[in-house]
Amino acid sequence: MPREKSIIRQVCAIRIQELMCGKWEYTGPDEHGVPGHLRECPPRGVVAVRGRRACDRVLHRSVHSRQGGLKIMKKILELITEEVTRAFTACGYDAKYAKATRSNRPDLCEYQCNGAMAAAKEYRKAPFVIAEEVAARLAGSPVFSMAESVKPGFLNLKIDEACLAGYLADMQADEGRYGCEKTHNPRTIMIDYGGANVAKPLHVGHLRSAIIGESVRRIGCFMGHRMIGDVHLGDWGLQMGLIITELKCREPELVYFDENYEGEYPEDAPFTISALEEIYPTASRKSKEDEAYREAAMQATFELQQGRRGYRALLAHILDVSVADLKRNYENLNVSFDLWKGESDAQPYIPAMVQKMKDDGFAYLSDGALVVDVKEETDTKEIPPCMILKSDGASLYNTTDLATIVWRMEDYHPDEIIYVVDKRQELYFTQVFRCARKTGLVPAETELKFLGFGTMNGKDGRPFKTREGGVMRLEQLVSQINLEMHKKITENRKMKENLDISAEEALETAEMVALSAIKYGDLSNQAGKDYIFDIDRFTSFEGNTGPYILYTIVRIRSILTKYYAQAGEERKAVIQAAHSASEKDLMIQIAEFNSVMETAFEETAPHKVCSYIYDLANAFNSFYHETKILTEENEETRKSYIRLLELSKAVLEVCIDVLGFAAPERM
Repeated sequence: MPREKSIIRQVCAIRIQELMCGKWEYTGPDEHGVPGHLRECPPRGVVAVRGRRACDRVLHRSVHSRQGGLKIMKKILELITEEVTRAFTACGYDAKYAKATRSNRPDLCEYQCNGAMAAAKEYRKAPFVIAEEVAARLAGSPVFSMAESVKPGFLNLKIDEACLAGYLADMQADEGRYGCEKTHNPRTIMIDYGGANVAKPLHVGHLRSAIIGESVRRIGCFMGHRMIGDVHLGDWGLQMGLIITELKCREPELVYFDENYEGEYPEDAPFTISALEEIYPTASRKSKEDEAYREAAMQATFELQQGRRGYRALLAHILDVSVADLKRNYENLNVSFDLWKGESDAQPYIPAMVQKMKDDGFAYLSDGALVVDVKEETDTKEIPPCMILKSDGASLYNTTDLATIVWRMEDYHPDEIIYVVDKRQELYFTQVFRCARKTGLVPAETELKFLGFGTMNGKDGRPFKTREGGVMRLEQLVSQINLEMHKKITENRKMKENLDISAEEALETAEMVALSAIKYGDLSNQAGKDYIFDIDRFTSFEGNTGPYILYTIVRIRSILTKYYAQAGEERKAVIQAAHSASEKDLMIQIAEFNSVMETAFEETAPHKVCSYIYDLANAFNSFYHETKILTEENEETRKSYIRLLELSKAVLEVCIDVLGFAAPERM
């Protein structure tokens, strides 16, 4: 009997494939709700009198639509909703009531439609009567293995196993995209993330902006948009004057301080990154204790901004040394930027921008400062004016950010600019965005988006610190996680004596897994929420963690490697209809890939990708524990399992790539 059921499932899967190719058609239920049947399609050019081709009627048209002549694979929920819609309209009800969703009671069904409840008032019928009619219409649908009405008027649905297998076969055939089409209307989107300051080491406060921004950029790239990442360095203002002043105190003989020097300045910087990271905090401390020292730093800042040659040469050295170190640290996080622009790059645009604001009547003097009103009638709280220049004529962060918008619009003409910054800066960016729109720096169609992130806290619920209570350097945090993962992998290596992993491979694997722990631990939380950075939990191989996701991928790779060693790669086999509940659950999870990616992009929400792969990993591991994959006696079933594993692995690998980490070959 089990073998007969397997053969029936295989035949169903083949029929679904033929349906999608137009070889067969489904006649559909008649007006009395009597189920239809399959029949061979008439030759091309011959019009079928009774019913339409099933590829148009049910599957092919549902799985694919066309946009601009290009074939687009629909989402699984769209396929289901379209089938339910046809049933609703055939019964005389408005299509708006036919929306299907994933079931909130998976013990009863896989999908549900509650439209009959809403339709009852309009049609003056009991909800259950409407649900009964629709369920009768769906009785013979190839899309569903179950469509039943449940009082008081719910429609419970289970997708047909062969239909689901056909959908996954389409995904697998779309290698690299797996049913997630690139947009046919690509946009240019700039992302402002990172926010590092020159001459200062990265600390844990820089982590979230870098990780979230990188993932948003990668998701956008995957969806086909032109994503441009800009680190937006803090390289202007008093901090530069402080460094110059302290350097002058230490080495006054340097040619950079000789106002009469007209030659070329040295190519090599007169300091290392280590020295630079010591100079700034020393200068900052002195400026708080010595008013004359602070005045000297402010004067140096003014002269730098006015273009003094020696100071501009020092700024170039500070940037070169700092950026080289920042790139190294960001590379350790697998974070990259297309642009390494800083606040200093916006300075040439400030004079003309300010003058235009004055000429257009937007900017006016208030207590000596130049401001632009940005309050609106609908405001429920006070929004202060946006200050453009201080009373002494000096620029502010507002000025620099507005001028940065100017050069971004001139050089790249973005359709959208996303700022990945601390959520506590929301009021500030509200002022900047409103000022940019009011003064015409951006056209109405250009979107300015604030993506505010919450605080990364320690177990005590306070901002993450070192054991001594200081701000932890990012490099120190990464090193700490690396050591923890290396310890766990080394212990695993000792326990599995047959696992021939060298010390070098163990170290490399530890770094990959540690990165997953850091990034997944952060990204799995909604960006705007504070979260607890728990090293013990994040580095665990169990639960909702990066290491658990990687362990699942490595497990799949291991099974596939064993199979390929015995039988070679099998590309001709197709995924069959599910043989068990756990296999079907895995298939349903995989089928949601394109929907998840689209939603994650539209909502700027990497955490939705994390949630998806956690559910997918759980579904796979349930299937793995309940199924004898390599020892399955039926060869075709075994091949089907392998194809399902290949698709599971491929989808998981795409997802972790957009999150910014990768899986090792083994763990």
